[in-house]
Amino acid sequence: MKRFEGKVALVTGGRSGIGLATARRLRDEGARVFTAQRGEDQEFEAIAIDFAAPAGAGRAVEDVVNQSGRLDVLVNNAGMMQEALVEDMSLADWERTIAVNLTTPFMLIKAAMPHLRSAGGTIVNVGSIEGLGSNPKHAAYCTSKAGIHGLTRAVAIDHSGEGVRCNAVAPGWIDTDINVDFIQKLPDPKGFRQKVGKIHPVGRTGKPEEVASLIAWLASPESSFVTGQVWTIDGGRMAMLSLPQ
Repeated sequence: MKRFEGKVALVTGGRSGIGLATARRLRDEGARVFTAQRGEDQEFEAIAIDFAAPAGAGRAVEDVVNQSGRLDVLVNNAGMMQEALVEDMSLADWERTIAVNLTTPFMLIKAAMPHLRSAGGTIVNVGSIEGLGSNPKHAAYCTSKAGIHGLTRAVAIDHSGEGVRCNAVAPGWIDTDINVDFIQKLPDPKGFRQKVGKIHPVGRTGKPEEVASLIAWLASPESSFVTGQVWTIDGGRMAMLSLPQ
């Protein structure tokens, strides 16, 4: 029997990257999958939502439940990144990043909780290794991902006794379409790949499907004694001390 047979999942940002890989993995294991993002999704049942306007999160959950009758798995994957020093970032840009990356997941969890409690469901939040460390000019992104990690622990403490588990994954460099396009546009894509590979003990960057495998496990009954945890998936990058080049 497939792990998610008869289950319903909502994956935000499910049209590309980690979200798409996760939606496909859950579907392949039997789930009815809805994705949530702006615009249509040609592969899955889609719920339209503007992540910069968190008030719409409740309607997204309501739409899923109205169409399917239940909600068993919530994957908060959608996110955004802006690069700027603190003194150069406008308050509007800061608030947009926090709204998309942290407040909307909070609102989705809030709206989904009664349904997840009824189903004995699970939540998996997509954080980042930048919730543990930071790259330059990523103050808002880093803050939002650290917040997601904290929200994960808080929700687990408050609701695991009610049968709702909550965990997070913290991916490192993953070969999403955006990252692959970024590399391909560089003057020396091959050289950059070699350099970025060296900062990972496994010698390479990660694939969306690898993150999706971890998310699926955390959402499944196989991880029934796991809650309130942030699982780093970064090829060992955060474990390795840097050396002079």
